Amino acid sequence: MKHVVTFGEIMLRLKSPERERLFQSPSLEASFGGGEANVAVSLSILGARASFVTALPANPVGEAALRAVRAYGVDVSQVRRSGTRAGIYFLETGSDMRPSEVVYDRAGSAIAEVGPGDFDWKAIFQGADWFHVTGITPALSQSAAEACLEAAAAARAAGAKVSVDLNYRKKLWNYGVKAPQMMSRLVALADVLIANEEDIQLGLGLAAPGADPGKGEVEADAYRKLAERTKASFPGLKVIAITLRESRSADRNGWSAAMLGASGFRISRQYEILDIVDRVGGGDSFAAGLIFGLLELEDEARALEFAVAASALKHTIPGDVNLATRAEVERLLGGDGSGRVSR
Repeated sequence: MKHVVTFGEIMLRLKSPERERLFQSPSLEASFGGGEANVAVSLSILGARASFVTALPANPVGEAALRAVRAYGVDVSQVRRSGTRAGIYFLETGSDMRPSEVVYDRAGSAIAEVGPGDFDWKAIFQGADWFHVTGITPALSQSAAEACLEAAAAARAAGAKVSVDLNYRKKLWNYGVKAPQMMSRLVALADVLIANEEDIQLGLGLAAPGADPGKGEVEADAYRKLAERTKASFPGLKVIAITLRESRSADRNGWSAAMLGASGFRISRQYEILDIVDRVGGGDSFAAGLIFGLLELEDEARALEFAVAASALKHTIPGDVNLATRAEVERLLGGDGSGRVSR
């Protein structure tokens, strides 16, 4: 069983019921989620050995967050207990032409206060095959960014593959360092890059003609050029995967992905998702599916299709985490997307 380590923040998620506006009624649904935690849980459900590394306060909220991850078989033995608070995010789910809205309350969270030397990376990566981190953690603070760089370098030294999901969040980069300055250093240590077109343009400062963030349309040649330009800028990358979301409304999206790898450039099958339940965590589910596919399946093409199918299923599941199993993903890959009751 392949071993994947992820490092990042897990937050308390407070969501308005159904499609209500925030505080339209006096209740919020509480759960937990966060990019790297979502990836770890999804990988564990798919069948990999997953470890999640973070910092959490030693209080009931921190304990509940750990239970939420541990419940799915994720190893949390290397979690640092420090700080006084866990980050929070508030979610209002959109509908039709009204987009979803996220409000962060994560300043001063435990993970934002970590820095180099706070984790025993040599011990953490002993026997690990893969390390995954996103661009969210480096956006939290300079010290957290330096901890990510330390972790990626240690993973490479231990012989593990490194993947980076750019996950550009404009609301977070506010400590005086521009995203491309920091993320270029982190991506230079990676084997696999995962992003959407906006992530690459705003997170790395790279663009290609015809790839317009927010346009909501897929132009294959533009994304091939974008992937090739990214590869030229970061020659150490072996795989560049770009998710392609065609947003027709908050409820209906076209979903596919492109990948540049050893076998060339390809675009996956597209899924038309007609009734989105929860798109938060869609990119994380793609990342988990791709990591699992590259570790366990026979070729890059199959890994890409597996990742897109896994993330398409995530859009049907409420919460941050993709709870789809490998068998369910493979069933969809086999053409069974009817939604008929399985008896």
